[in-house]
Amino acid sequence: MAFLDQSYLLPDGVAREIYESIQGLPILDAHNHCDVKALSEDRKFENFWEAEAATDHYVWECLRKCGVDEALLTGKEASDKEKFLAFAANFELVAGNPTYEWIHLDLKRRLGIDLEINAENAEAIWSQCEAKFAQDDMSQQNLIKAMNVEAMCSTDDPADTLEYHQALQNSQLKNTVFPTFRPDKAMNIGKPEWNAYIDSLGKRWNTSIETIDQLFDVLGQAHAFFASLGCRASDHGVNVPYAQQFPKGIAEKVFAKARAGEKVDYTDRVIFMSYFLNEVAELDAQRGWVFQLHIGAVRDVRTSLYETLGPDVGGDLCDHNTDILTPILPLLNRFDNRLKVVLYNMNPIHNATLAQLTRVFGNKVSLGLAWWLNDSYIGMKRQLEYAASVDLLSNMAGMVSDSRKILSYGSRHEVFRRTLSNVLSGMVGLGQMSKATALKLARRLAYDRPKELFGF
Repeated sequence: MAFLDQSYLLPDGVAREIYESIQGLPILDAHNHCDVKALSEDRKFENFWEAEAATDHYVWECLRKCGVDEALLTGKEASDKEKFLAFAANFELVAGNPTYEWIHLDLKRRLGIDLEINAENAEAIWSQCEAKFAQDDMSQQNLIKAMNVEAMCSTDDPADTLEYHQALQNSQLKNTVFPTFRPDKAMNIGKPEWNAYIDSLGKRWNTSIETIDQLFDVLGQAHAFFASLGCRASDHGVNVPYAQQFPKGIAEKVFAKARAGEKVDYTDRVIFMSYFLNEVAELDAQRGWVFQLHIGAVRDVRTSLYETLGPDVGGDLCDHNTDILTPILPLLNRFDNRLKVVLYNMNPIHNATLAQLTRVFGNKVSLGLAWWLNDSYIGMKRQLEYAASVDLLSNMAGMVSDSRKILSYGSRHEVFRRTLSNVLSGMVGLGQMSKATALKLARRLAYDRPKELFGF
């Protein structure tokens, strides 16, 4: 088997047959971090670094491990080419990590460049990429069309004006790109910047927010506005999914305390987050949206990175001690059978808890595909195998890229579809299902299930 050939991740003929049956299906990507402004302006990438590494903390983390100086990763002085040459000189050391495969897939599938990234090939790859990106058909909207992306959901704050989403409705991507309601900044009451954010949120909606009722009046307006532009899901990034049932009066006291500039403690934060998530879940239930929880990220643990570069630069991890079950049960029981919920876990150790949880709560609660540090071939394979043995594969929510890079939508979904074909082929080989059933399940997870769940 050659590097990234047609048998990549496909160990036998049945796996290849299953993959070939789903390879050409349109991509439905219900969660990513697309730069909607750049997409609406149909920008072109100038070079490899801008397209593949300028915003990718996966790449930065790998190269830091290789000893590449931070100035050649996130620095402002070094040129893109200088950064790329350092990247290429060290990239062979990244082999075995999924980032190595994803980026080579982008290079091979999207750019038609069949060279391995290393010091010897660096100049050739750089010049070939520059020439390729200069072509008319390589604009960002054309790339989305070329990857056969039928629908994709960005990540958007309730204070966003969404004008770039509106612009996309007058482009070739009409009815393709949808916003997602991501109110984390309003929920994170313990953050130093929370008060200033609440002020800006009120200003966006031409009001002041001094009570918890006013906060949810504004969030309700934002929710309706997002719905008018095709939004079909909210999304919440939490370490622990605190969602207990607290009376509004208690949450109101915490809100007033924080707005007065007083320090809120751990208990205060749990009360407010719980009330907040339940209220947004109520909005989602009324509109038939999907309520997504991305669980388990412990953020900014490397102090030097956070202090010099800020968040989202590769300083996050997951904690196996996170209690998922106790905090989330009150919400799942409150909304039992009237809210579509998708649960994503960052740590593979939580596969068991979430698969069992989704089994108990019926078909309205779904397991999301392996996420972030868990979305590799190994992470997805283990999750799919375990979920099949405990819950139903057919009820899983489908693949999401969670990516900041347009080019990676194709590669991430390809790795998922190949992994899924591998897993189903193994079950056919063990006599656990027929090939005909495996072919139907492959199509359902690659396309039909997310289309049905998110209403694309």
